[in-house]
Amino acid sequence: MEYSAELRPVVDPASRAVSREEWLEARKALLSAEKELTRQRDRVNAARLALPWVRVEKDYRFQTAAGEKTLNDLFDGRSQLMINHFMFHPDWDAGCEGCSFFADHIDGMLPHLNNHDVTFVTVSRASLQKIEAYKRRMNWHFPWVSSAGSDFNYDFHVSFTKEELTSGSVNYNFRQTPSEQAFDELPGLSAFYRDEHGGIFHTYSQYARGGEEALGTLMILDHAPLGRNETGTLSFVKRKDEYVRKPVENAGCCH
Repeated sequence: MEYSAELRPVVDPASRAVSREEWLEARKALLSAEKELTRQRDRVNAARLALPWVRVEKDYRFQTAAGEKTLNDLFDGRSQLMINHFMFHPDWDAGCEGCSFFADHIDGMLPHLNNHDVTFVTVSRASLQKIEAYKRRMNWHFPWVSSAGSDFNYDFHVSFTKEELTSGSVNYNFRQTPSEQAFDELPGLSAFYRDEHGGIFHTYSQYARGGEEALGTLMILDHAPLGRNETGTLSFVKRKDEYVRKPVENAGCCH
């Protein structure tokens, strides 16, 4: 097995060590901030649920392993639909590393979401053939469809034309974002509701770092001794089959 020469962060435990009493005092102070964060999240969630909705009038079409489907079809009999906008340009041979990191968290959520009347579907502009090949490589099982030939990605501001990119800015995350900070594809998550008459409504979208709370790995790292240990957003992330195994210090017989 090949081992990485990458060094761990240099940490001096002695400079951080205090008595149990001092630690407990600092921990209680942090607990107060954590409780306020939880209350703030509850307030934001309530405001999100109170957002008005927009009726979807356009007839979007998607390519799936079961043939062409409409947006209505993607609900799969449920009333709520979450769409993961996965960065996968038609010219690419593999999906975005960050979007792949998010995708690693999806399969385990599906039974719980489906039981809660929520369908979760991933959408990319890459061809269905490329999507299926990459999906097999990564050993994923969640629904993933192609929006190739559709306005869907452009209408939901996660794909951009050459004209938009050369204009100086693109409409991303509900503001004009300088073109040098954008790419042909960007990530996002959109929510839709279907009523009993088949009417479809766009209820919510989030972009950029808005979806971090769905990334369980990040939430665990935020509680680890060294945190995310990143030099930029998701700088440590690779596709899961591209990590190089690191040596384990003082490994016992079970390793």
